[in-house]
Amino acid sequence: MVQTFQLESSVLGLIFLALTVVKMWALIDALTRPAAAFPAADKQTKTAWLWITGLAFAAHIIPAVVYNDQRPYGLLSLIGTVAAFVYLVDVKPALAAVTRRR
Repeated sequence: MVQTFQLESSVLGLIFLALTVVKMWALIDALTRPAAAFPAADKQTKTAWLWITGLAFAAHIIPAVVYNDQRPYGLLSLIGTVAAFVYLVDVKPALAAVTRRR
């Protein structure tokens, strides 16, 4: 029985770490993109995406730091995960197409 809980804890820890990387990647990418590229790609402003990805990252990290709670399935963490994936799958490629050098 103890091994089952250890396995669950290890799997949740790996999921937490992977989602931390995804959210940090989305935030850093939003920081590095030029502000003019967002409206040119017909997306929300850079400021909006910085807020969205920053809050997603904060909602993921703060419970882990304050409460030592590394469960990646809290409501705000789930919303932040969706937002980070939307940025990486939809916004990032559109920005890359606009800013690609010809």
